[in-house]
Amino acid sequence: MRNTLRLITAGVAIACSSSALAGPKNIIYMIGDGMGPAYTTAYRYYMDNPNTKHVDPTIFDQILVGMAHTYPEDDTVVTDSAASATALSTAKKSYNGAIAVDAHKAPLKTMLEIAKEKGMTTALVATSQINHATPASFAAHNESRRNYNEIADDYLDNKISGKLPVDLLLGGGIQYFLREDRNLVKEFQKAGYQYSDSFSTLSDIDKLPALGLFADKGLPYAIDENPERLKIMTKKALSLLDKSKEKGFFIMIEGSQIDWCGHANDIACAMHEMHDFAQSIKLAKAYVDNNPDTLLVITADHSTGGLTLGADGKYLWLRDVVQGVSKSASELAKSLHNAEDLKATWITHTKLPYNKSTAIKLKQAKTEGLDTLNSVVKSIINKASYTGWTTGGHTAIDVQVFAHGNGYQNFIGSQNNTDIAEKLINYLR
Repeated sequence: MRNTLRLITAGVAIACSSSALAGPKNIIYMIGDGMGPAYTTAYRYYMDNPNTKHVDPTIFDQILVGMAHTYPEDDTVVTDSAASATALSTAKKSYNGAIAVDAHKAPLKTMLEIAKEKGMTTALVATSQINHATPASFAAHNESRRNYNEIADDYLDNKISGKLPVDLLLGGGIQYFLREDRNLVKEFQKAGYQYSDSFSTLSDIDKLPALGLFADKGLPYAIDENPERLKIMTKKALSLLDKSKEKGFFIMIEGSQIDWCGHANDIACAMHEMHDFAQSIKLAKAYVDNNPDTLLVITADHSTGGLTLGADGKYLWLRDVVQGVSKSASELAKSLHNAEDLKATWITHTKLPYNKSTAIKLKQAKTEGLDTLNSVVKSIINKASYTGWTTGGHTAIDVQVFAHGNGYQNFIGSQNNTDIAEKLINYLR
């Protein structure tokens, strides 16, 4: 087995050593922000049909091909989303916080920009604000991921061959596009872009270019409001791109809030984000199956939270507990804080018993405020499900690589995250 893997990996290196690769016309690049291996494992158990003898595979299991190393340019080892997205978009390592710039803060050309130079149609889709670190690193250049207004400006000012860089933008971030100092929405519309600010009007967009902004910042968590918002945006994006694929297209789709739930150490929130991302992947895979000239590549920028399945010394993880939770911890804390009947609210939204210990903890936390109540809610759910977390930040473990379609075999094996980008860029040149 080791020899076989070594030969496969060597074959990948040989296949990718040429200056350009003969390959796909269209590229679908999907990034699960914060989605380390523990998340795809948890999702497999979370979705398993208990009536079958074996644990059922998921879409992730069907197209898994390798692993990727995520470290940034410096010796911190642990990357942030900006540095990792820069590596995944430019094939160059940079510092934490960098948006498609190098260590000297000079712009790095991204694969989306290369695609646009070739005349391909380009698109970015995210459940965060569309000018957040990952999507930003494909179409903007900035020394800091926190410069949200400047990044949003780049979507208009960073012209490629005289044209706007991105033909389709779907995500959140209204407050950065409708500002007192500049109305970017009007400028997009003047440039011929259709605009939607509500999922109820997304269906009205029938051609490119187009801009869809569906929240002031990031979209609400899947568990709290629209459980299929990424799936809906993915379906719309692929249908629009399919109409204008003569010269091919490049799209990056991010499951942004897997990361946010991981930072919050909220397992139920994370599994709902994983499900929305998985459903979006199924749509992308189906598109590839119907369009053999398309390549689908999926990875994560890093892992978040140090998620483990099995905590407190128990050889156990109770997915039924996780499935019973119907609100994010932050929203559940708000509901409990405003509730006159703690017991009814708790049982309704967690399906967990309201025993003496839980009652004492929740009542005391309620007197101390929302932050404490939020922490206690997560602690009870994590303990009940035997879910472990080591941090509220990122970790340095390798992440998985998934691929399907024309050229998928070139992503087999262990590789740097910059290798993924280099292979995709070679297809675009």
